[in-house]
Amino acid sequence: MSCCAAGTESAAELEALKTEGPSTEEMWLSSRSLGNGKRQLDLIVPGVHCGACIALLEKELPKVSGVDHARVNLSTRRVAVVFDENAGDDGYPEAVLSALGDRFKALGYPAHLPGGAEEGVDPVFRDLLKALAVAGFASMNVMLLSVSVWSGAEAATRDLFHWISALIAAPALAYSGRIFFSSAWGALRHGRANMDVPISLGVILAYAISLHETITHGEHAYFDASVTLLFFLLAGRTLDHMMREKARSAVRNLVRLSPRGAMVIQPDGSRDYMALDEIEAGMRLAVAPGDRIPVDGRVVSGRSDMDFAVVNGESAPQMVEPGSLTPAGTLNLTGALVLEATRDAKSSFLAEMVSMMEAAESGRAGYRRIADRASAIYAPVVHILALGTFIGWMMVTGDWRMAMMTAVAVLIITCPCALGLAVPVVQVVAAGRLFENGIMVKDGSAMERLAETDRVVFDKTGTLTRGQPRLINSATVAPNHLAIAARIARASRHPLSQALAAHEAGNGFMPELDIVEAPGDGVEAISSDGDVYRLGRAAFALDGHDDGLDQMDAASQVILSKNGRFLDVFLFSDQLRRGAAQAIARLKALGIEAEILSGDRELPVKALATDLGVSDYVAGVRPRGKVDRVKALSAAGGRPLMVGDGLNDAPALSAAHVSMAPASAADVGRMAADFVFLHDSLEAVPLAIEVSRKAGKLIRQNFALAVIYNCIAVPAAVLGHATPLVAALAMSSSSVIVVLNSLRLRRKTRIEQFARNEPGVSAVATVADPGLGAPV
Repeated sequence: MSCCAAGTESAAELEALKTEGPSTEEMWLSSRSLGNGKRQLDLIVPGVHCGACIALLEKELPKVSGVDHARVNLSTRRVAVVFDENAGDDGYPEAVLSALGDRFKALGYPAHLPGGAEEGVDPVFRDLLKALAVAGFASMNVMLLSVSVWSGAEAATRDLFHWISALIAAPALAYSGRIFFSSAWGALRHGRANMDVPISLGVILAYAISLHETITHGEHAYFDASVTLLFFLLAGRTLDHMMREKARSAVRNLVRLSPRGAMVIQPDGSRDYMALDEIEAGMRLAVAPGDRIPVDGRVVSGRSDMDFAVVNGESAPQMVEPGSLTPAGTLNLTGALVLEATRDAKSSFLAEMVSMMEAAESGRAGYRRIADRASAIYAPVVHILALGTFIGWMMVTGDWRMAMMTAVAVLIITCPCALGLAVPVVQVVAAGRLFENGIMVKDGSAMERLAETDRVVFDKTGTLTRGQPRLINSATVAPNHLAIAARIARASRHPLSQALAAHEAGNGFMPELDIVEAPGDGVEAISSDGDVYRLGRAAFALDGHDDGLDQMDAASQVILSKNGRFLDVFLFSDQLRRGAAQAIARLKALGIEAEILSGDRELPVKALATDLGVSDYVAGVRPRGKVDRVKALSAAGGRPLMVGDGLNDAPALSAAHVSMAPASAADVGRMAADFVFLHDSLEAVPLAIEVSRKAGKLIRQNFALAVIYNCIAVPAAVLGHATPLVAALAMSSSSVIVVLNSLRLRRKTRIEQFARNEPGVSAVATVADPGLGAPV
């Protein structure tokens, strides 16, 4: 995006720029761990205005020793810096953080930590409106005086009107133009040029030429052009700021779902109110009816109805009881609860959602890179073009006034607002549209890749099915075998494990077990007397011998063995996820093929594929096999979308061209996915593809509009067919056209009510995965 379409600093942010910035200790405490020895620090950088700013920061910041990489989000003006947490003594990289702060200042982009400038009344919008009002008032009055001059006023009257116009325009330019002048001066002071430099030059030169004409009793002055030019520039900037606020509002609304703190129950039973950032995993929290859950937790005592709309989009309350999980941001409705915090605020479900929303525009997708490269070379090209225009007109006409006004028009009309807005506005609107339908986007590049997908590869349990299986043969299995299996299953989060664990009879049987989980296969438990129990797929439990069990039943099954010998088999049924059949049908209508990859046996996978109308399916696939399949599709020129939810789906999600996971997925699966859908319905998949395709189409249209504008406007200005006022009108009009074209993406489609109005699928499909290690 170009600087001419960017926002300006708020009063609070400008005050922050005057300080020394955050200390190294504050930056360290505000950073969060990413694992593998890396940490991420998010900073607000108000001076980021355009593609050139992004390119500069992302190129220069990694040059600081210990910094891995930096990513700039233009909409929120945040810079995410990833650095090595072990780059200093005692795991505190003070030198890295200090050098990082110094580098920001040296580049002319002072940074501060996220805070008060992002909350409350929007000071940026208020300042823009004031500046716009002043420029509008001045332009109307100067225009009235200009009409009299154009009507043939006599010399003395003409000079009087010119002087009055100069007196009206001067304070208006000083007040309203400061938004551009301060940005341009800051750039020049640090030895660089941004897009506000030529704009400032154009406005100042137009006024200076007019003042010279007035002093020398010239016939023509252009005060009306200078103030009206400023008015239209501010109108375009205000419009862009409003679009940015639409992107930020979703993030702020999510942040507001988190309370400031919570009542913590101390070990001695006393209760103390603690701020949100002081709450740690393991603390016990008292949550009263009407309060929102501050951090992810597990119910220790109490029963209540909970509003889980932030998680699954469903408005109907759900009952929670001891053992139930309560994600941050959900609302306690009816009863008092005692929770045990399972995560701190920085790593909670709500923080994860906020992080994904903030990253929605940060991806360096192909379209965005094109716009950024064009923006980065804008300033030098425009200055050279304007200088060449001035020299050319001087050589042809010898009239320096005419040459100067033509050069000013070139400075203004070449401002690539339309090109700068072409990509991010569409991405902001698309991300907001998906968010309204419960689909979180990690970055804009993911939408571009999703628009290219030609095949969807579905996982089964927890994806095509609800992942909430029930044991259907508990009456026929041996009670002691069920007790053993239930005890072992407690160690796994796989849906079949959870279904078995619910049948645990007590804690006295087999008190000591050494349990090891094998994702995609099952769980192995060694008892204190040395017996080895295995629970999972037949080949795993029986040391590679399935004894014909795979052909026994179309239901999903789990085998229990002892020292490699068969003990019992457990059968499960599962429900189709809501909207699964409709999603498959919609994908076919979009020309996209679907296939199923499952670790389950042939019979249940075939039954599911037949019910859904999917002709391509593969059963008995190990986690490595899923990765190999999506890589093979990519190697053949395909662009597969992987949809999965489990721990062992994470490698395939990362390997696919683009990926998607439900909010109920394992943490690793959600982090590996490019999209996360919060609603229960699988129609999120075709909806996301439709929106992404429309977004790509609109981006290409915006590029075409920007190119057409420049092909017409630039030659017209160079040839002297556009005054500065006409140039301002043309530049602002191109921005408005691009924004209006982008807003077409907000038109609803017929499937956008998938998560709200469509009844759930009632038919029970006896299909699920056999492996207990993780959802397959």
